[in-house]
Amino acid sequence: MKKILLNPWTALLTLAIVLLIRVLNPTFVESVKLRYFDTLITSQPDKSVQVSVVNIDEASLDKYGQFPFPRDYYAQIIQDIYKRNAGLVVFNVLMPERDRFNKDNVLAKTLEQYPTVLPALGSTKSKNKNVGSPVQVVGQDPDGYLVEYPGYITSVNEISDRAAGVGIVNTFPEVDGVVRRMPLLILVPDTNTVPLDQQQKIVHPALALEALRVGSNDTRIQVKITDMGVEALRIPKLTRIQTDNLSRIWIDYSVKPKQYSLVDMPKDFEGGIVVVGLSAAGLVNPVPTSRGEIWPQELQASVMGTILNGTVISRPNYAEELETLAILIIGILLIFLMRWTYVGIIATVAILSAGVFGSMYAYGHYLYLLDVTWFSVGLLLVALHAYMAKFVSEFLQKQQIRKQFQSYLSPDLVAKLIKDPSLLRLGGEEKELSIMFTDVRGFTSISEHYGKDVQGLTKIMNRYMTAMTKKILENGGTLDKYIGDAQMAFWNAPLDETKHCKDAVKAALEMLGSLKEFNDEITKEGVPAFGMGLGINTGVVVVGNMGSDQRFDYTCLGDAVNLSSRLEGQSKNYGVLIVLGPVTAERLGNEYFTLELDCIAVKGKKEGVNIFTVFYNPVESEMKQWQDSKELHDLMLAHYRKQQWDKAIGLVTVLKGEFNGQMDHYYDLWLERIEEMRNANLPTDWDGVFRATSK
Repeated sequence: MKKILLNPWTALLTLAIVLLIRVLNPTFVESVKLRYFDTLITSQPDKSVQVSVVNIDEASLDKYGQFPFPRDYYAQIIQDIYKRNAGLVVFNVLMPERDRFNKDNVLAKTLEQYPTVLPALGSTKSKNKNVGSPVQVVGQDPDGYLVEYPGYITSVNEISDRAAGVGIVNTFPEVDGVVRRMPLLILVPDTNTVPLDQQQKIVHPALALEALRVGSNDTRIQVKITDMGVEALRIPKLTRIQTDNLSRIWIDYSVKPKQYSLVDMPKDFEGGIVVVGLSAAGLVNPVPTSRGEIWPQELQASVMGTILNGTVISRPNYAEELETLAILIIGILLIFLMRWTYVGIIATVAILSAGVFGSMYAYGHYLYLLDVTWFSVGLLLVALHAYMAKFVSEFLQKQQIRKQFQSYLSPDLVAKLIKDPSLLRLGGEEKELSIMFTDVRGFTSISEHYGKDVQGLTKIMNRYMTAMTKKILENGGTLDKYIGDAQMAFWNAPLDETKHCKDAVKAALEMLGSLKEFNDEITKEGVPAFGMGLGINTGVVVVGNMGSDQRFDYTCLGDAVNLSSRLEGQSKNYGVLIVLGPVTAERLGNEYFTLELDCIAVKGKKEGVNIFTVFYNPVESEMKQWQDSKELHDLMLAHYRKQQWDKAIGLVTVLKGEFNGQMDHYYDLWLERIEEMRNANLPTDWDGVFRATSK
């Protein structure tokens, strides 16, 4: 039971809960999502539009007196705005009661001369008569597909009858009380129909939509309704307007209409739409929006600006399903990746970052609103659950490994096993390893230098072994054993390594670099320099705990191990520092510069294997010359194997001094070898394999 609970796959339970919350979409999840959308919408640069707002503010009350103003004041305001070259006035002040100063007729006459759009209000009750609607419905009955009010309030009949248009001004906040979307069509009763129980429903435009219709000198608004809701909405003389199935549009709050006080209007409105409304304290409540609180007239101006600018902010119909599916698929992926802690963590950060930037890109380039809030929170919870389960499990495993193996494995190996105990197999298994053997060259001179100073010899050998072992361990190798002045190490066990060949070769080259630094130090102390030969071979061996009941070690056995030991011995014969087996060399690809040395049957073997050496890659300026020399080198070997001795000798002569002279000893050997073979009685089917007589 304990093992089950500590399995990272238990995070599937958290994933299921996350998905359930996403499907249920509670208020707190929806609110966070909408706040994120606010960030996207307001992140865009401000856009100007030919719509202005005139506010009846405190300064206006100081000039005109107590509110509500007499209706002849309203008439004067409308006339004044038109004299300042307004294209259309939208007077967003509802007047459902008759004027206490009996000036309704003055305003009515002004409305006959100056086209003005007035507001109406959807309500639970109706007051004053319906002025009718310019909306032409095509397709399905709109009942059930649009926002609906049981009542409808307009300005007094004398005024509303003379308005150029009447539009509904109701706002429709989201679950958090913030207005982000505006329905452009609302279903209201036809208050002209009596009796009340026989009233028909009509589709009425919102104030912003009606203002744009009037401003475009159009007589109608067309809407097509299908069984899915609103499919198309347009003002024929102006534009097609993209909405959702409820006729709602997302308001682009980056549209910033110009704002003026009634007592400080510009001389020229440049033929734009002017929206007049209240902003004095106590007269009207501001509207919470993505941009903060704004006045109702500014809200209407923003809706007009959104339509005029052609802004089509949309939340695709498939968005909910896409986001839920993404949580499911990526959640399972993260749980899987948490098998490798750092991979899982990096993947989590990368995926969450990609989600955020992808969402920002979708909005910035296509105005698509995609939610990454619950996506991010949910996946983070899933990843955290998987990580914690794995962390606790690994901690317990590490404690067990430390207790079980520290008595007979090196601390370095124990530390490596602790990092990834899930891959530990100590019972013995067949596995492909890269095996390295090293041996000291010139040990006789070193021994003679110390003479009877055994402690000094031991100390210098410990320094040498420490420097070499460090590079083995740094490159993911497992130090198997020390054999006198020799070392044996291998890669890809007990922990899996996909690039164990490259790691082994990298370690070998770094060991040679450390050897040079080591020699620089000891020669200053008067100690003879150390030499070293290395053999690396890759093949399938048996690896695991081997030994007796009393004492055992984690080691490997097999033919590939023996060949690696033989290759180390051949490094001296061929005059190179490193000898590679065929599989090792092949796996290196172009990452390292390799040369084929020979096809050799090592001592104790009948079949030949191709052996190679490896160098640090030459500098860029030398790379072309080295590649050309390698082609000549390969051609020399081909001539040799075809018994074309003179051609082979000619190429050997040319190759002397190439590769910065690192192969000159080898080419001297080859000159001797060719002459020996030339004088030997070789069969016609000689395969070119050299039979080694020494280890």
